[in-house]
Amino acid sequence: MPASKRPQILVTGAAGTLAQEVINQLRETCDIVAVDFREQVWLGDDIPSYCIDFNKRVFEDLFRRFHFDGVIHLGRIMSSQETRLQRYNANVLGTHKLMDLSHKYGVGRLMILSTYHVYGAMPFNPALIDEEAPLKAAGLTMDLVDSVELENLANIYLWRYPDLNITILRPCNIVGPGVRNAISTLLSGERAPVLAGFSPMMQFIHIDDMADAIVRAWQRKKKGIYNVAPDDWVAYQRALELCGCQQVPIPSIPPILPRTILRLLNLKRFPPYLMDFFKYPVIIDGRHFAKEFGFRPKRTLDDIFHYYRENKHPV
Repeated sequence: MPASKRPQILVTGAAGTLAQEVINQLRETCDIVAVDFREQVWLGDDIPSYCIDFNKRVFEDLFRRFHFDGVIHLGRIMSSQETRLQRYNANVLGTHKLMDLSHKYGVGRLMILSTYHVYGAMPFNPALIDEEAPLKAAGLTMDLVDSVELENLANIYLWRYPDLNITILRPCNIVGPGVRNAISTLLSGERAPVLAGFSPMMQFIHIDDMADAIVRAWQRKKKGIYNVAPDDWVAYQRALELCGCQQVPIPSIPPILPRTILRLLNLKRFPPYLMDFFKYPVIIDGRHFAKEFGFRPKRTLDDIFHYYRENKHPV
């Protein structure tokens, strides 16, 4: 008789706050193995943790040793991190290796975290973008090619290997304590740039709610592609006002000028491709996920903005 019948789950991106929130929710009912290619993190004596490059041969040893029932892949590098080549190697080649190993070793459940950025920011986007909309981001900027290719790979495996039961989540802006993405950096600062003449509508989901969504999706075991977003949104400049940020208007042309001013504001990691997301609204339709998984965010926009208003320090 096996010592434990609890599901054995591999969680990637373990150094990130979101992965740690998910791990904390699942550790009482599942046996977790944590992996991150950036650093090894201690998550308790009950959770083995490793720092491993997915493209290295030693990564396969984990699959041989632990016989995973499922994989929750949260280890995607954001476009504000590393070089394009490093992001491509990690996000595309690394995810390809992860899915290959999952199929080879009979993993029965695979969840992949994507991003709403794959839709691309354009002036002709529909008011609500559903999961069937084309992924235009790769045609608009090279900085999002790896994100779109990651999704294309996941789609291929979703239909080619139905036994993997793949679920792909495309969340809107994830914000809250511990989040280190570009939008969170802006909301937490004393000053924030705004492009003159633009204040697009935006969606925000609290990191606790995103962790809840991932855990709920894991438990319900419904494969497919899902947007994850609340059913409300707010103009960018209004969000800054509610977060207590001083707005710094900057012209949107020529392109080099906004980037120069962003550097002056000590926002060196702000990726240039995001400029279009501060011009044009990209509002995703999260109703399919809400219906299929019975999901409703518990943290309101007021809760989110109150946190940033009271914590005026980079997270």
